[in-house]
Amino acid sequence: MTLTERFLEYVRIPTSSDDKSSTVPTAEKEFVLARRLVEDMKEIGIEDAYVDEKCYVYGHIPATPGYEGKTKIGFIAHIDTSPDFADSPVNVQIHENYNGEDVPLTDSGRVITLKNFPHLAAMKGRTLITTDGYTLLGADDKAGVAEILYAVENLIASGEPHGPISIGFTPDEECGVSADNFNLEAFGAELAYTVDGGDEGEVVYENFNACSAAFEINGFNIHPGSAKDRMINASLVAMEINSMLPSGDTPRDTEGYEGFYHLCEMSGDVEKASLFYIVRDHRAANYAARQDTLRHIEKLINAKYGDGTAKLTIKESYRNMEEMIRPVFRVVEIAEKATRMAGIEPLNTPIRGGTDGARLSFMGLPTPNLGTGGYAFHGPYEHITVEGMEKSAEIIRNIIKLYAE
Repeated sequence: MTLTERFLEYVRIPTSSDDKSSTVPTAEKEFVLARRLVEDMKEIGIEDAYVDEKCYVYGHIPATPGYEGKTKIGFIAHIDTSPDFADSPVNVQIHENYNGEDVPLTDSGRVITLKNFPHLAAMKGRTLITTDGYTLLGADDKAGVAEILYAVENLIASGEPHGPISIGFTPDEECGVSADNFNLEAFGAELAYTVDGGDEGEVVYENFNACSAAFEINGFNIHPGSAKDRMINASLVAMEINSMLPSGDTPRDTEGYEGFYHLCEMSGDVEKASLFYIVRDHRAANYAARQDTLRHIEKLINAKYGDGTAKLTIKESYRNMEEMIRPVFRVVEIAEKATRMAGIEPLNTPIRGGTDGARLSFMGLPTPNLGTGGYAFHGPYEHITVEGMEKSAEIIRNIIKLYAE
């Protein structure tokens, strides 16, 4: 089976996770692909492949005799797709010898434009894969799944010597909980790579420090005709809280290493109101300062309107994996060398988000993230090229080769 054939079969299997569910996995349908992957892994020679009761797939490729002492490395991808478009079948469009121009997505009215996606110009002549404009594609992260299996299938068939290799496929990454039930002992690697990034050639070891911040605001509702110096309008207090944050520290106004406060939800009336933010920053000191700013706002509001007017709850989400990867930076250097062997200069752009690798790194498994060749994830403009996937699979093979040397 070619890499493209494998990828296309996987994206047609619905596996959207459910961020409103508390079950593990969050959607029973994720088991359909998980069980299929076990069959495919056994077919290519990964004899111990299995799926556990929580929908995590594990498999191991024993070292070539004489290579048992090499570093135990692993590759990880997630099988679920974003909850967006959860009930819509994926209708794949293949654009062979892509002309490098804007791409109308059938009759949906949506167009993948060079203006919004300038990297398209460099893909002229490639085979471009898109949706019909009504769903996401699912390259996040079924491209990673297909690339890992394609790489190890060719490795096993070639007889090329290698050290011990672990494979892991996880559910519910899009809900942010896939690392919660990842069994490090069952996986059995010392170092690993998630294959869940964008551009082919990405070798990413930095991500945001992240938390959520929720304000619950208690007002005092009284008839407006006699409200002088007594009414506390919870909705107006919510607006005041938001106005106390730096106006330019939003996702729209920041890039690179710049952090932000992102107001995701707000609701309220005179009596009660709430604000829900996600807070992000790459630098630990800046991240801590952002949390201090929120706590200071809570203090000021309660001093102005009375204790209990504002209640702030901060919940940690994940941390910057660089902290755990720097001490074993060889894991990055080998991936960079493998990328150059494939004829690509590595991209180390920090992730403006999170990754399973961040959680796993803090659990004791240093795990940088590799690109898949995909773009515009989580929406109908998602696209990828056959050539990009093949380069990503080549980089995986090169990594295995380098660890065997």
